[in-house]
Amino acid sequence: MLISKHLFYVSSDQLCAYLWQGGRLSGGSVFGNDRAGVDAFLDYVDSHGEMPAYILADLIEEDFHRAQVPHVGGGAGRKLLQRRLLQHYRETPFRHVQVQGREAAGRRDDIVLMSALTNPAAVQPWVEALEQLKMPLAGLYSATLLSAELVRKLALRDEHLLLVTQQSAGWRQSYFHNGLLKFSRLTPAIDRDGKPVDIGAETAKTQQFLTSVRLMGRGNVLHAVVVAPGSSSAALAAQCEDGKETAFRFIALRSADAKAGLKTEDGAVAELAARLAEPMLLSLLAREAPASHYTLGAPQRYFHLWRTRLTLYVASAGLAACSVVWLGINLWQTRQASAASDSLAAEAGLYDQRYRAVMAAMPPRVTSTANMRAAVNVERMLATQAPTPLPLMAIVSEALEQSPNIYLLRLEWKVSVPDSLAPPSGQDDTSAKPISSLLAGIPGKPPQALLLEAEIQADEDDYRNAVDSMNRFAQQLARNPRLTVAIDKPPLDTRSSVKLSGKAGPAAVDTRAKFSLNLVWKP
Repeated sequence: MLISKHLFYVSSDQLCAYLWQGGRLSGGSVFGNDRAGVDAFLDYVDSHGEMPAYILADLIEEDFHRAQVPHVGGGAGRKLLQRRLLQHYRETPFRHVQVQGREAAGRRDDIVLMSALTNPAAVQPWVEALEQLKMPLAGLYSATLLSAELVRKLALRDEHLLLVTQQSAGWRQSYFHNGLLKFSRLTPAIDRDGKPVDIGAETAKTQQFLTSVRLMGRGNVLHAVVVAPGSSSAALAAQCEDGKETAFRFIALRSADAKAGLKTEDGAVAELAARLAEPMLLSLLAREAPASHYTLGAPQRYFHLWRTRLTLYVASAGLAACSVVWLGINLWQTRQASAASDSLAAEAGLYDQRYRAVMAAMPPRVTSTANMRAAVNVERMLATQAPTPLPLMAIVSEALEQSPNIYLLRLEWKVSVPDSLAPPSGQDDTSAKPISSLLAGIPGKPPQALLLEAEIQADEDDYRNAVDSMNRFAQQLARNPRLTVAIDKPPLDTRSSVKLSGKAGPAAVDTRAKFSLNLVWKP
């Protein structure tokens, strides 16, 4: 509503140009529908700069046709309506169709109202002039179709309503049934004899036509609402007498202007608004800005470009505003963080000062703080990483539980040191040999070796069973992925380089087969 707009009221012989600025209507320049008038109109529009333009047509050559079409939804339904509209109005590009409901019985066809400006020459010069100036033409509107919004503003809810208003083009009578526009006619304000037209007689003609086309039934009451200046209400009331099927009601034009939200700036428009209804309709058009009633096609492309540009400007402004807000938030957070950092620095300085005071009061230290910290670390490493035989013994015990016929004879456990960390072989025995820190688990846990000697209880001279028992025992140990098992001495040495010997008979007392395994465990 705050955007400045061009508002043009077009009648059969002239165009009245108005400006909508800051929610107020001003202007009222008049241009004749001829070459000189169009040239003057071009100069007028060009002098006011680029603004969206709205054309309100109030013409006698506006036809309305009611029809029923099959109910079809979606895109197919829209195409059907456009075909019917084109069939009915072929001679004009300015056409409009509106679906007003469905029939209550039968096929329940759609009830549509088709309308068109049957004399395009009354509007075409003004449209072409705006297109020549590349002015954003928002739409071409009908004063009759726009009067439906006026009915809503005036809260008129009669079943059969005839709204009568006076514009520059004459007296407009629009018939509404249950709030839906069905018919409209425009009559000159002055008859052929130069006398003011009789509104009562014209209303009777309209009611007779509505009854003949069965828009109204006999016995229905037509409520005629006349919007007119208060000064002429008495003269109009003398023409409009209530009848059995007609009821007149008058609404002061000033009261209607207030309900429509009309605000004016200069005296010319205020004086016109006191006599005619077109400023009120133009104000409604500027405030509501509905979609164009009549199709415009190519002349409307500059309005689409203008609206896209305006949308980009608004989006850019919104983005800039969000960026400024975000920047402000970041600056505020930076300031808060800086203040918190200064507070933490002051607190750290206070604690440091207290620490120095406490340390100054303590007796002299035996060694430095770094050495004490290193000693604590070494102690922790020794407690957690120093090698012990318990984990390896647990693995051997678990394997022995699976082999009850094997008995331990001897265990020899030691920590293995890599050759690169072992002392040189030629070092004098009398000198002190260095000990690798790996033996104490520093910096990591060292490998451990275990020599296991055991014997197998088996039947006399049953060495095959003894070898199988040893192999099963070794396999149980080898299931641990960190344990390496190697056979040092089997129960029966079958190597070709070894002499095979033994004793048999009653003299053989020792029937237990002995073997030894080398285990290497890497924690």
